[in-house]
Amino acid sequence: MAAATAAGAAAAAAAVSLVACYLLFHKIPWARTARPSCASGRRTRRSGLVEAIGNTPLIRINSLSDATGCEILGKAEFLNPGGSVKDRVAVKIIEEALESGDLICGGTVTEGSAGSTAISLATVAPAYGCRCHVVIPDDAAIEKSQIIEALGATVERVRPVSITHRDHFVNIARRRALEANKLAPAQRESNETQTNGLAHVNSKMTNDKVAAMQRESKKTQNNDPAHVSTEMTHSRKCDPSSDSKGGFFADQFENMANYRAHYEWTGPEIWEQTKGSLHAFVAAAGTGGTIAGVSRYLKEKNRSIKCFLMDPPGSGLFNKVTRGVMYTKEEAEGKRLKNPFDTITEGIGINRVTRNFMTAELDGAYRGTDREAVEMSRFLLRNDGLFVGSSSAMNCVGAVRVARDLGPGHTIVTILCDSGMRHLSKFFNDQYLADHGLTPTATGLEFLDK
Repeated sequence: MAAATAAGAAAAAAAVSLVACYLLFHKIPWARTARPSCASGRRTRRSGLVEAIGNTPLIRINSLSDATGCEILGKAEFLNPGGSVKDRVAVKIIEEALESGDLICGGTVTEGSAGSTAISLATVAPAYGCRCHVVIPDDAAIEKSQIIEALGATVERVRPVSITHRDHFVNIARRRALEANKLAPAQRESNETQTNGLAHVNSKMTNDKVAAMQRESKKTQNNDPAHVSTEMTHSRKCDPSSDSKGGFFADQFENMANYRAHYEWTGPEIWEQTKGSLHAFVAAAGTGGTIAGVSRYLKEKNRSIKCFLMDPPGSGLFNKVTRGVMYTKEEAEGKRLKNPFDTITEGIGINRVTRNFMTAELDGAYRGTDREAVEMSRFLLRNDGLFVGSSSAMNCVGAVRVARDLGPGHTIVTILCDSGMRHLSKFFNDQYLADHGLTPTATGLEFLDK
């Protein structure tokens, strides 16, 4: 009964949050700026799901701005169709793979993900006529895998182990793509053999059918040319339910399409929505694509803009940025028995430097705690109607830290990665938090006082 009540309360909070975001979008000047040039070709009425991704509003987080004397702005990425900033990455990865030929229409995109990227890939893949296979650690919030399954993707839940282990979820996803590529030729050959075996039986029937179709097509064309055109266009779309078309490993951690999605898309949106009037950007990193792409773009526009990392517990990136070393010998990847992310947050923090993160241009880093993330999420819900997930909450902790260090009068931008809707079983579960000593108690921002 208590769980049901908690879930109902969270759902109600989400509804309030969406209304609040809608009001903010229509009242706050940050949200009314012209569409970024990178999307200037898009119409008000967008064609299909993919064109609905991006151009998310940049909203003033009133409570944090008023408390710090700075303008703290959040890029509301949870308003993307797939519910997170990872929608951009999914589009870029799939489009580049299709263009290069590494993925073909009807193929299967595989990925190892703690949730958000997997949800975005499962959302976007069908729009390109592709399928999706996701490998996810079984300690991720259960609702994430439920969402992925509901979207029609194949979900494989595995125990969390070190990235050096062959059965780490990322390594399994890579193998699944290789297996699909090996299966494709054999299946095509089998289908061709079956087709050839039936050809002589169906020859006369086929000729009769072709003649009938030609007569019907001519009649239809005379009566409704538009209908014929539509049908012809539709028939050229591949059939993802047909024989195997091979696999493609998205590889979000090392695939530089991740970085490019934010360098070419998110960064330019932030620049234009602020009219170039910002002093700092801060965000946590998992794959590193967001912070790398945005920081590089902003730095190219104005070198004086400060870019900072916000790192959760258990991650080694803070040490890498501030001290030049990734971790101590005792913390080395492969020596831990479980998941290296010793934190309640999901999708951020890592103990290796990815290709995407290597391209980031950072001026410093901050380290946050689980309690700060939990308290911040409740503070934003009470004061702003913002129902955000764990990584968004951690980003806002970082934004306040940056604001306090820079002083009043500055503009700081961060990313609101996803909503709390995919964090109900852990981050927004009262019993789970109590079991881990994380029950929120703060009434204001006193949890950030040093």
